[in-house]
Amino acid sequence: MDDFGVYAVFGVNGPPQRLLSADGSCRVSVAVPPSVRQVVLFSSGPWGERICVNAELNDAERIPITIGKLTPYNKCLSWEQWEEETWTDSVTLKITLEGGNLVKADWSEPELILAVTEYTPKDTVAPLAARELNGKRKRGRMSEEGGDENKAAKRGEEENVCPNGSVEKTTPVRKARGQTKGAQKLFSSGGDAAKMKGTANGTGETLGIVGRTPPQSAAKLKSRQGKTPTQSAPLASPSGRWGQTLCPIDAQTAILIGGQGARTQFCKDPMWKLCTEDMSWVAAETLAEGPTPEARIGHTATYDPESRRIFVFGGSKNKKWFNDVHILDTQSWKWTMVEAQGKVPPLAYHSCSMFRGELFVLGGVFPRPNPEPDGCSDSLYIFDPHLSIWYQPIVTGDTPSPRSGHSACVMQERKIFVFGGWDTPVCYNDMYMLDLGLMEFSAVKTTGKAPSPRSWHSSVVLSDTKFLIHGGYNGNNALSDTFIFDIDTSSWTEVRLPQLSVPRAGHSIITMETAGHLRFLDESEDAGVDGGAVSRTLLVFGGGDNEGNFYSDLTTVAVEEVLAAI
Repeated sequence: MDDFGVYAVFGVNGPPQRLLSADGSCRVSVAVPPSVRQVVLFSSGPWGERICVNAELNDAERIPITIGKLTPYNKCLSWEQWEEETWTDSVTLKITLEGGNLVKADWSEPELILAVTEYTPKDTVAPLAARELNGKRKRGRMSEEGGDENKAAKRGEEENVCPNGSVEKTTPVRKARGQTKGAQKLFSSGGDAAKMKGTANGTGETLGIVGRTPPQSAAKLKSRQGKTPTQSAPLASPSGRWGQTLCPIDAQTAILIGGQGARTQFCKDPMWKLCTEDMSWVAAETLAEGPTPEARIGHTATYDPESRRIFVFGGSKNKKWFNDVHILDTQSWKWTMVEAQGKVPPLAYHSCSMFRGELFVLGGVFPRPNPEPDGCSDSLYIFDPHLSIWYQPIVTGDTPSPRSGHSACVMQERKIFVFGGWDTPVCYNDMYMLDLGLMEFSAVKTTGKAPSPRSWHSSVVLSDTKFLIHGGYNGNNALSDTFIFDIDTSSWTEVRLPQLSVPRAGHSIITMETAGHLRFLDESEDAGVDGGAVSRTLLVFGGGDNEGNFYSDLTTVAVEEVLAAI
């Protein structure tokens, strides 16, 4: 193993088998033996100029079950069947090498099809048939044995239901910089919707499940597209997605992490760097050293300006739930995973706020064993990065009810305002305020037209006294309305802006400095040597709409324009 190579271990007793070598093919497919329940992929030897190895586990129709990526800093991947519900007997491992001495012609070379010698140890009990471990078959048995348990299990799934989740109708098209629309057609109506409680309103919209892989449908089989060599080319901007995080790290730079996109698959391009000086994207996953966080949705990414680090916490991936803390040092550009003390449950769709160097995590969904439904939390957990410890503070007052998909804004460095969220089947539009000095919650009595009940909306601070709420999901549809809350008057104001007229849920909104917004400048302000000016701008990325699109465009609107619309 002196030269560079990529190896796979099929099953707990299987020997390493070489799939890629320094002078071999850059694209390899391997049929996973039916009895194998685990696959481990790893590299050995110097990487040189090689960038990464993309890996996919595909089903019989060549649709990815799960994806991963080896890099010089993340040299091992592992998958287990219990994590992936659609892992059946006909699974193929496909790996593709990027970088090194490859030229464009290499992308068009045929895949090398390898056969794996199945390893069967002596004197062992034969594994259960794959069909016995298949999640769909298991649910079928449950429905036959006990209707009540089956209903309870379905209620548990609803905590993690993606709005209008369905299937992809067209092959995704990557949009070049400067184009105004970057949506991937993903959702359609389907018969599977009738199986889920979230569609009791009769809309007929199919819902995809976040936190597990949804059942295959006939519509999905019809919509599958063959892959072309051009799809392996590097992307110029992120693919469409929802449930990601977009985290500013300075006045003109933000980091995009995670999310779920087409065909309810986790994005193959999970990390990007946005520069608002020229509105350009740079793929950033292979730039950082250390173990990168596993693909996920419903996590939080919170920036600490004092230490200049991003803290990624929680989220879910199919049947896996996370309570890990990953830290990205934006100075050394290195990932580390924290071995934290104390207890915090796995959470997704929670809120996370930074206050005096500590993370304040509130609410969220947590898993419970079947047939119990997944639960919503009403607890507040605090993570101290200096001591690497979780603790629960003593909180008094009128605390919010359990919920997930809510928003939380830190105002004036002394208050956290919590709005909305849901605990299936109830959506909320109430407001609570946590006094960070007294550690006391109180319900906020508001005036004006309040936003309708919703979850998975986005919020952003506009000024010392105002924050914005946009979009979200009300249990039936994605929303497009925009509201501003004034903490001094406790009043809501609805604003109408053409740029924010598209329904979105699970999207990201941040404020950044950009060049070129001159309309709201005073005459005394300097427009700059080149005629441009620096202005605070609202940036909206990603999310899903009512027609089943996942967006990859950046929508921008000047903060001054938003405030002027009040």
